[in-house]
Amino acid sequence: MKTAKITAALMALALVSACSPRDEQQPRNAGEAPAAQVESQSETASEQAESSSRFDIYVPVELNADLSDLSDDQRQMIARLIDASEIMDRLFWLQSFGPADQLLPEIDDPAKRKFADINYGPWDRLANNEPFVEGYGPKPLGARFYPEDMTKAEFEAWEQPGKDGLYSLVRRDDQGNLTLVPYHEAYKADLEKAAGILREAAGLAEDEQFANYLNMRAEALITDDFRPSDMAWMDMKNNEIDVVIGPIENYEDQLFAYRTAYESYVLLKDMEWSEKLAKFAAFLPELQKGLPVDEKYKSEVPGTDSDLNAYDVLYYAGHSNAGSKTIAINLPNDEEVQLAKGTRRLQLKNAMRAKFDKILVPISEVLIAEDQRKHITFPAFFSNTMFHEVAHGLGIKKTVTDGANVRQALKETSSALEEGKADILGLYMVTRLHEKGELEEGELMDNYVTFLASIFRSVRFGAASAHGKANMMRFNYFKEQGAFTRDPESGQYSVDFDKMQEAMTSLSNLILTIQGDGDYEKSKELLEGKGVVGAELQADLDRLAEASIPVDVTFVQGKEVLGLQ
Repeated sequence: MKTAKITAALMALALVSACSPRDEQQPRNAGEAPAAQVESQSETASEQAESSSRFDIYVPVELNADLSDLSDDQRQMIARLIDASEIMDRLFWLQSFGPADQLLPEIDDPAKRKFADINYGPWDRLANNEPFVEGYGPKPLGARFYPEDMTKAEFEAWEQPGKDGLYSLVRRDDQGNLTLVPYHEAYKADLEKAAGILREAAGLAEDEQFANYLNMRAEALITDDFRPSDMAWMDMKNNEIDVVIGPIENYEDQLFAYRTAYESYVLLKDMEWSEKLAKFAAFLPELQKGLPVDEKYKSEVPGTDSDLNAYDVLYYAGHSNAGSKTIAINLPNDEEVQLAKGTRRLQLKNAMRAKFDKILVPISEVLIAEDQRKHITFPAFFSNTMFHEVAHGLGIKKTVTDGANVRQALKETSSALEEGKADILGLYMVTRLHEKGELEEGELMDNYVTFLASIFRSVRFGAASAHGKANMMRFNYFKEQGAFTRDPESGQYSVDFDKMQEAMTSLSNLILTIQGDGDYEKSKELLEGKGVVGAELQADLDRLAEASIPVDVTFVQGKEVLGLQ
C-alpha cells in the first residue's frame, strides 16, 4: 500500500446524537434495497479508496479443519448447518444494507465488488463506515433497523412498550407513525426455511443434547424467544460439533445498541486444547471477588457453569463475517442466562492463528522494540484473547443506582465501553493467574508486550468498530500513564512493566465504576476524549500501511473447501 490515506478515516470518532434525515427519503419494507444515494458525497471517498489500494487490506485465508475422524452423519450435519448459516448471511445483508443483488452486480471492478461483499454494503467498516461506492452517502447509524429519517429525539419521545427490544425492527406505518415489526414476522419465510434445516441437522446429530439444542434453536428462530435455547446451549458439554446461530450481537445498531444482527459460526471443538483450558473456569468466582473496584461494583456472582473451549471454525456468516473477523466468543449475551448459567468462552483457534501469523507478527517487526519482540508469542496472544472473553462475564450487569441493565443505561456507548472493560480486565486476570502460578507457559512480560502489539492491530479497525474505539481509548490512557515508551528515532515501542500494571488497575476501576453507576455522560466523555488517534499514532499506523501489512483476514470457506456436499 502506497499512501497514508489507508487509516486517515480512523481520526473521526463522532458519536452522533441523531440519525440525519435525507431529502425525499421514504420509509421502506425490510426486503427492499436502500434508496439513499448521494453521489456528490461519496465520489471523493471512493476515489481515495481506489488510489490507496484500500481494497487489498484483507488477506485471504482458507478456513479448513481436519474432518477425517467424523462419521458420514456428522459431515452431513455440518453441511446442513452451513446451509442454515447462508440464510443468516442473507438476513444480515438485509439488516445492514438491503439485498446483496441490489449492490454487487452493479460494481464492475472485481476488487471493489469483493470489498463490498466483505463489508456487506458500500461502506468501509474499518474506515469509520466511509462510502467507497459511487452513489452512496454516509451509512445510517441505525443501519436498517430504524427508518433513516427517524431522529433519536423522535424515538425517545415514542411511548411504545418494548421499543428497545433486541428482536424487532422499527418501521413507519401507512400514517407515517413508528411501529414495531418482530423479526420473526419481517423475515418469516427465510427463518422458517432455516428452522427446517436445523431440524434436519438435529436428526443427524449423534449427541442427544446437541440435537435437542438444534430443535430448540429452530423454534427460537421462528418465535424470537431465544432464552430457552440459550439455556440448553449452556447445558451442553460433550458435543464435538457446535453452531452459534441467530440474531446475537448489537454492534450493528450504532444508534442505540439495542437491535441484534443475524450471524452464525459452525464449529469443531479442539478436544486437546479444550482440556487445557477447562481448569480456568473454576477461578471465575475468585477473579470476580478480586476485581480492583469497590465491593458494590462486584457483588454479582457469575454462573458456576461457565466453561472455556477451543474450536476450529468451519464457517462464518452474517455479522461475524462482516469486516474484521471475530477470533473469540463469549455467549450468551442474555444477562439472565449469564446469572443462572454463566457464559461459554469459545476460542477460535484457527482464525486466531491466522491473524497472529499474518498480521500481529509483521506489526511487531515494525512497531515493537527489537529487544522486546521475543515476547510476542502465540500462547500469550491466545491467553490474552481468551481472558478478554472471560472478562465479559465478570464485573457488573445491573447498575448499582437503579438496577437497570448497563447496556441500556449507557446507550450507544455501551458496546465500546464493554469491549474496553473486557480488554483491560482480561489482562488483569492474566496477571493474577500468573502470580498464582496457574499460567505456566511463558512469562507475564509476554502477555504485556503482545497486548501492546495487539492494540496496534485492533486500532486499525477504526472508529466505526466498538473494538476500535476501545483500543483507541486504552492506548491513550496507557500513554498518559507511561505504560509504554516510544523511541523517537526508531518509532518503536517498549513496555514499562510496573507502569503497565498500574495503568491496568486504574483503568479497570474507572470503567467498572462508570458501568456500575450507569453513567452515560462519563462513558461518552471517556470515549470522546480518549477514543481518538493522535498525529504520532497516525504516523505509526501509516507505516504499517506502507509496509503492506494487512488489516485483517477474509476467509475462503464453504462446503467445497471442507470437502462436503
